[in-house]
Amino acid sequence: MTAAPNNFVARLRPLRLPRVCVAVTGSDPAEMLEKAEALVRDNTFLEFRLDYLPRPALALPKLKQFAEYHSHVVALATCRRVAAGGKFRGSVASQLDILAKAAAAGCQAVDLELQSAVHCKPEQLRRLRSHAALILSHHDFRATKNLEETLDKMVAISADFYKIVSTATTLYDNVVMMKFLEKNSDKQSLIGVCMGEQGIISRVLGVRAGSVFTFAAVSQDQKTAPGQVTAQDLRGTFRIEQVDAATRVYGVAGDPVAHSLSPAIMNAALRRETVNGVYVPLHAKTLKDLLACVRDIPIHGLSVTMPYKTAILSHLDNTDTHTTKIGACNTVVRAQDGNLYGFNTDTAGVVRPLEQRITIEGAKILVLGAGGAARAAVFGLKERGAEVYVMNRTPAQAQKLARSARARTLKRADLKKFSFDVIINATPVGMGNSHESPLNQDEIKARYVFEMIYDPPETRLMKLARAAGAEVIPGYEMFVQQAARQFEIWTGKPAPWDEMLRVVTKILEERAAAKNGDHEAKKK
Repeated sequence: MTAAPNNFVARLRPLRLPRVCVAVTGSDPAEMLEKAEALVRDNTFLEFRLDYLPRPALALPKLKQFAEYHSHVVALATCRRVAAGGKFRGSVASQLDILAKAAAAGCQAVDLELQSAVHCKPEQLRRLRSHAALILSHHDFRATKNLEETLDKMVAISADFYKIVSTATTLYDNVVMMKFLEKNSDKQSLIGVCMGEQGIISRVLGVRAGSVFTFAAVSQDQKTAPGQVTAQDLRGTFRIEQVDAATRVYGVAGDPVAHSLSPAIMNAALRRETVNGVYVPLHAKTLKDLLACVRDIPIHGLSVTMPYKTAILSHLDNTDTHTTKIGACNTVVRAQDGNLYGFNTDTAGVVRPLEQRITIEGAKILVLGAGGAARAAVFGLKERGAEVYVMNRTPAQAQKLARSARARTLKRADLKKFSFDVIINATPVGMGNSHESPLNQDEIKARYVFEMIYDPPETRLMKLARAAGAEVIPGYEMFVQQAARQFEIWTGKPAPWDEMLRVVTKILEERAAAKNGDHEAKKK
């Protein structure tokens, strides 16, 4: 026998709930409620993680005051026990008592895990549901499996919502979760999400597959589950409130991708050009896993990063001649018939910033390196009539690239004898370390030095180039221009490169400031 519908459940009907529930924690009740007060302006759905408090019952009077003052806010109380992945060490009876009192204090919903619910009498759960909507939850911290079987066990207990949270160990686990939601959400009110870095897709796309809402963190350092995304990112970057069945999915694929700037700038471009699309990070540990997701999500466009730029070529239905020459693909388009087409926009990332400054035809350009980025630069510049030289730490690789592109090679010992219009650093030297440089100051004889590295935003090579009298082209220009070309290929629209550049420079400045702050803190 189920409890009769009540006004709490009516208020929490799926179509009326916000898509994002922000999890609020605190070391004491005052801190928790202070955080909640700071959130209510932009977030009207909050989860109070009472199990994070040493004595959860002490928060109830403050919670009541908050609920009375903010009647427009939907408050969810959670006091998860340690056995289910929470922090509450009390008994099931104590847990049930706290949740009941939280409901009496004004929380419209309470979360009770399946492990506790099976120890409760039906009358206890009916009494709890008479005061608040009941979310029955289950968490798997190891894998994504047996979702149907888990739901069958859960629906044996009457609840208003059923929440199943798994852990994504592959990208395809997100597909498994979303297919599960699509199949069952018309029969039950479901909340479904995958934890872990590889589960971010489900946090963004799960709501369109049938999840009533998803959970978000207050900030990067206040996550209550692995892989949780901040509320600001879900709403601002991923525009989760606008994601619907017609939303096209794009992404950046690689291993790793956690610190990629691509989601920020691509979603900014989609927003600026009013494209109904969302761009997500895809931490692909295998190419097979990635390609399965491209087919089944489906994903309409991919930015391909290391280590898959070369390996993905054999899985594409076609590539342009430029990409074939370079031997690397950084852009994939999935056509309506499901075929995959490959492009390389790294060349645009090199050519476009240079075209704004010099005439490339006839220009004398030195490319440092012989890897994928160097190949894109060398072939792209040769196609536009530049006189290209290649220098690499391993001369044999430089010679191989020069022969294939009909360029020239240069030994470092001879470098001081030459001057160039442009020197391009296509090596990783200096990446993440501002103390290393591929050249010494006295070796820099050029009008321009183009640094492909964009993090850190100021490398040692850039400092030495300025000291040598050269103008510097920062790496973020290349990053933005290659991304702009990807956007144009996918959407057929001109890319808002100015907006993309603004977003990148802002993020890099914030990262640099944070690093400097950490460095100063360590010194103290």
